[in-house]
Amino acid sequence: MTMTAERAAGRNRTGSLVEQFELGLAAPICLTWELTYACNLECAHCLSSSGRRDPRELTTEQCESVIDELQRMQVFYVNIGGGEPTIRADFWHLLEYAVAHQVGVKFSTNGVRLSPERARFLASPACGGYVDVQVSLDGATAEVNDHVRGPGSFDTALTALGNLAEAGFTDAKISVVCTRQNIGQLDEFAALADRFGATLRLTRLRPSGRGADVWDELHPLPEQQRVLYDWLMAHGEKVLTGDSFFHLAAFGEPLPGLNLCGAGRVVCLIDPVGDVYACPFAIHDSFLAGNLLTDGGFAQVWRTSELFTELRSPQTGGACTRCGFFDSCRGGCMAAKFFTGLPLDGPDPECVRGFGETALTGTRVIPTASQDHSKPKATRNQPVMLQLLDGPPTAPPVSACAESPLAGFRP
Repeated sequence: MTMTAERAAGRNRTGSLVEQFELGLAAPICLTWELTYACNLECAHCLSSSGRRDPRELTTEQCESVIDELQRMQVFYVNIGGGEPTIRADFWHLLEYAVAHQVGVKFSTNGVRLSPERARFLASPACGGYVDVQVSLDGATAEVNDHVRGPGSFDTALTALGNLAEAGFTDAKISVVCTRQNIGQLDEFAALADRFGATLRLTRLRPSGRGADVWDELHPLPEQQRVLYDWLMAHGEKVLTGDSFFHLAAFGEPLPGLNLCGAGRVVCLIDPVGDVYACPFAIHDSFLAGNLLTDGGFAQVWRTSELFTELRSPQTGGACTRCGFFDSCRGGCMAAKFFTGLPLDGPDPECVRGFGETALTGTRVIPTASQDHSKPKATRNQPVMLQLLDGPPTAPPVSACAESPLAGFRP
């Protein structure tokens, strides 16, 4: 991939890889596309506050046009998410369309639609190695997982992983959002990955969407951050992190990856209605770069957005640039700062040097959510998490949503 034409002329071609990426690329390395906000679950930490379908979501034909443009931009693959993307009636068609147009698909799912038949399709030559599957699991036991993801979600995820393994799908991903409750289960997660022939992928909890309401309760404690860092240093060659934990680099040796906030530089997000945001974890009007339907297409937004141009300017001020560890952690996560009311040029709220804790005690203005797609009568609409018990719940409550993932949705 190449840089934007405007920056290519004045670029220092001898800089480090991180310095090169800071200036932005002509196409994102990692493009996330939320196909729908509809979801059969009500995860308490959902970063997109998913639940209900937005009636304005892109049509099948519009989605095909987006894929055509990604092919022209030579985007190698796209992360498909939601909501629960497999709920869309045209999901499997769009997956096949992307593969046929040399755009790889990595999709995240809670597993509700990964039947044995679908698993066999994903493992078949029809997908040609262009498809990767991430099954979300936020606890190595039903008690911990269902605490945030809802009753029965642990069993659903394991069934999906079993179906994939039985079908011969190789190297599925178990995608885990690290929380205060599951940091002690890292070895158990690794064992689950081995059991299903999968790869473990750990990601960071961000205080965005519904996650903003439960971040204080769920985000790992400072001593757990050190546990996580040490565990990743010992097992990192077998674990994916997607640059979620570059704020931990100030402990010492950087973790594998870019160790850089790629928002608007190498990553971005397309939402179900075609809005383009700088970061998958920052679905907020403050990080809205444009809309691909009204602003000339995705490539035009990516290459000319004023917001992206600003984000591609190297950080030269603020408290973090004066820290001796800035070159290691690069100031941490933009979304984590924004949604906890901290300045973007200040410390990450989970700064391992303790500067974030100090900043959190000061005067802050928590931004109001720009949108909420939670189900209006959902048990987690506040959200309300399950109470952790001495053992897993004996049976999930009966509800229309539990009976049918499409309950309450109209085509």
